[in-house]
Amino acid sequence: MLKPLLDPDVADVAPTSSVLTGYAEERLLTYIRLLDAAAEDADWREVARIVLHINPEKEPERAFRARETHLARARWMTTNGYRYLLAVVLRTDPRAAAEL
Repeated sequence: MLKPLLDPDVADVAPTSSVLTGYAEERLLTYIRLLDAAAEDADWREVARIVLHINPEKEPERAFRARETHLARARWMTTNGYRYLLAVVLRTDPRAAAEL
């Protein structure tokens, strides 16, 4: 598993692969920040600026699309992607299964 980056830039569109990608692994913290912002009903423009590093005044369509696709991917992580992370943890530390 790749180490999550603290505050990475993002692609214009999040991956839609049916498996966990290296891109997603590196952006786990970004996905958590997006989920937190959505739960707080934060303005998408503020989220694009702060979390995704895209200026919504200069590039509104790009900012909106990046926010929407990355938020969708973050939600996918909560229903499917986490299984890939769990599998990695269990492969590297079988004792972790006892804690689940």
